[in-house]
Formats: sequence, C-alpha cells, structure tokens
Amino acid sequence: MKTEKVAVFAFRGDPLCFIHVLLNGIDLHERGMEGLIVIEGDAVTLVPEMSKPGHFLFTLYQKAKSMGILHGVCRACSVKLKVDKEVEKEGIPLIGDMSGHPSMGGFIEKGYKVITF
Repeated sequence: MKTEKVAVFAFRGDPLCFIHVLLNGIDLHERGMEGLIVIEGDAVTLVPEMSKPGHFLFTLYQKAKSMGILHGVCRACSVKLKVDKEVEKEGIPLIGDMSGHPSMGGFIEKGYKVITF
C-alpha cells in the first residue's frame, strides 16, 4: 500500500484557522500518512505567538513540532513580516525555492497532494 503524502500550506494568520492546520497535520501523521505543514503568508506571524506557553495553540504546536511535521516557514514572508529571527530560534527551517517562497510545484513533483488553508 502506498503511503499518502500531503503538504498542508497555511497562509492565513488567523489562529482559529491555524488550529485546523495543526490538527490535520497531527491526524495525518497519527494515521501513518506523510503529512507536512508549510507555513506561508500571514501565518508566519503565528510561530512566535504559538511558541509562548500561555498561547492556546502552544500544546498542539509543540506536538506538531516534536513529530517533525512542521516542514518549513516561508523565508520571504518571514523577512517581510519581521519574524525570521524568531522562527529560526524555534528551529523550523526557513524555506523558499521559488523567489523566496516555498514552491507547491516542488511538492507536487515529489508526489504530494497540496491542501491550502
């Protein structure tokens, strides 16, 4: 049986939307599928917020991080929105093989289904 490969691209900086990104990424992983999360657009600003123990997404964020499913954060958006240093402190790679942004095409070429939030 072929393992499903899914790349979830999160663009929205709304934490109530991002909770579903984390939940689905964790669920895919727990079901034995290869599910990766790519944080893009305004969502990059959530990384420093979620890393604070008092944030309501902290526990889910830490779980996703420990599972290794946070594949990367958009380099261009992180620099533009001035969170690149904080993202680097979190140990999540800054990625951007398409003019500084992560390429969906690259994931599709590797057999991933791309889902956007």
